[in-house]
Amino acid sequence: MAIRSGGSAQPMLLPAHEARRLLASKNISSVELTRLALERIEKLEPKIHAFLTVTPELALEQAEEADKRLNGNGPHPCALTGIPVMVKDNMSTAGVATTAGSRILEGYVPPYDATVVELLRSAGAIIVGKGNLDEFAMGSSNENSAFAPVRNPWDTSRVPGGSSGGAAAAVAAGECFIALGSDTGGSIRQPAALCGVVGMKPTYGLVSRYGLIAFASSLDQIGPLGRDVLDCAHTLNVIARRDPRDSTSVQGPEDDYTKGIDAGVRGMRLAVPREYLAEGIEPGVRSAFEKAVGKLESLGSRIEEISLPLTGHALAVYYIIAPSEASANLARYDGFKYGLSTADAANSWEVMDQTRGRGFGPEVKRRILLGAYALSAGYYDAYYKKAQQVRTLIRREFQQAFERCDALITPTSPTVAFKLGSRTDDPMSMYLSDVCTIPANIAGLPGVSVPAGFSGHLPVGLQILGPPFGDAAILRTAYAYEQATEWRLMHPKSDLIQ
Repeated sequence: MAIRSGGSAQPMLLPAHEARRLLASKNISSVELTRLALERIEKLEPKIHAFLTVTPELALEQAEEADKRLNGNGPHPCALTGIPVMVKDNMSTAGVATTAGSRILEGYVPPYDATVVELLRSAGAIIVGKGNLDEFAMGSSNENSAFAPVRNPWDTSRVPGGSSGGAAAAVAAGECFIALGSDTGGSIRQPAALCGVVGMKPTYGLVSRYGLIAFASSLDQIGPLGRDVLDCAHTLNVIARRDPRDSTSVQGPEDDYTKGIDAGVRGMRLAVPREYLAEGIEPGVRSAFEKAVGKLESLGSRIEEISLPLTGHALAVYYIIAPSEASANLARYDGFKYGLSTADAANSWEVMDQTRGRGFGPEVKRRILLGAYALSAGYYDAYYKKAQQVRTLIRREFQQAFERCDALITPTSPTVAFKLGSRTDDPMSMYLSDVCTIPANIAGLPGVSVPAGFSGHLPVGLQILGPPFGDAAILRTAYAYEQATEWRLMHPKSDLIQ
C-alpha cells in the first residue's frame, strides 16, 4: 500500500528541499510548480477535503514574485522561496477567509496576517490555501470540522488525525510541500503520525502566536509539517522569531535549526518512559516502536527505561485547563463584532444565545461547558487551581528526567488511523488518542513525530521529546533515525493520489 518516491515522477511528492533544488537549477519555475500544486488540489480535494479555501490567483501572483527573486531580482531567496505551502485555517490571513473550521466565523475575512504568515510571505513561500481542521482546533480526528471531515490519503475511509488533519493530509497527498499547523495537545504530531509525515511542536513561545485564533492560550503552539525532518527544520528557521506582539514569545537559542542536524545520535542518552507503553497501545504500534528504539540504539545512542508516573495525570490536567481557557477565549464570539450573527433576535442576550447556539458545534459547546464549570465559584480551587498545581509537578518531573537523558522517545499515537465515525459517539475514547502527546503541551516541551513504519497498511509515528529549547536536539535525533530508515520514501499508493 505504499510506493517509494523514486517510483513516481510526480514533483509534488518530493521533499520541499529537493523541489527547491529544482527551482535553483531552473529545471522548473515557481509558477510551474504552483500550477502543479493547484492541479493536484483540484484533482484530490473532492475525496480528501484537506482545504477549506484555495487561493489560486494569489498563489500564482506570489509565484511570479518568487521567480523574480530566484532570478536575482529582489531579496536573497531562502529555503522556502517558491515552495507551495498550506496554512491551517485558524491563522489570520489578510484578505482571505479564516474560519477556524467553525460556522460562527463563516465568511470572516481578517484585515491582518498572523506573524507566521507574514514570515512565510517574507520568505517567498507560496500560500496555496487554508487547511481544514477540527472546529477551533478541538478534536483528534478532524471530524469536528463544521464544513467536512478530512480523509486520510492512506485510506480514505479513515481519519487523518486532528486537529491539523487538513495540513497532514495535504502534505501526505502531495497537495503542498509544507504546512503550518497548531498543536494544543498533539494537534500537529498526532495527525503527522497517522498520515505518515513529519510534524513538530516547537518549545512553547519559540514561534509567535499573534494572529492564531486562540483555543487554550497557555498550550497552543504553531509548528511545521513536512515530508521530512529537514523540511521542518528549514520552516522553523523561517517562523521562529521573537515577536513583541505576543507577550509569551521568546528568542530561541538557535539561528539555524539545520546546523548540526546530521551529527547523528552516537553517545546521546535516550529514555523510554514506561508509562507511554501502557494499556491501549495497539500491538502493531508497539512493534513498530520497539523496532525504532532498536534502530536508534544501533546508531550509537544509549537507551534506558525510566518512569514518569505523574504524566499519567496529564490527560486529566489537560481536560481541565484547555476547556477552561477555551471558555474564556471563545466568549468573544457574541454575534456583534464579526462572524455569524442572528439578526432577528429581540435583544442582545438573544443575539448571543442564538448566535452561539447555531454557530458552535457539539464538541466546542461541550468544552465550553466543561471549562465554565471548572472556573465557576465553588469549583475553581478543586479543579482549575488543582490542575495548575499538578501541571507544575509534571513540569518538574520532566525537568528531572532531562537531567539524566537528552531526549525521550515514545509512540506518537497509541493507535493507527481509525475509521471515520468509529469514535464520534465516545468522547473519552477520542480524547485518549492524544494520551502520548498531551504531556509535552502541559510542560511546554518541544516534540517531533517522524514516520516509523507501518501497522498493516497504515503509518505509525515515533515521537521524540526534548527539554525546553531542545528543539535542535530532537530534530537531530529525528533526522538520524529518518536517514537510517526508508519510511520517508513511502507515499500512499492508490488511484486517489497517483
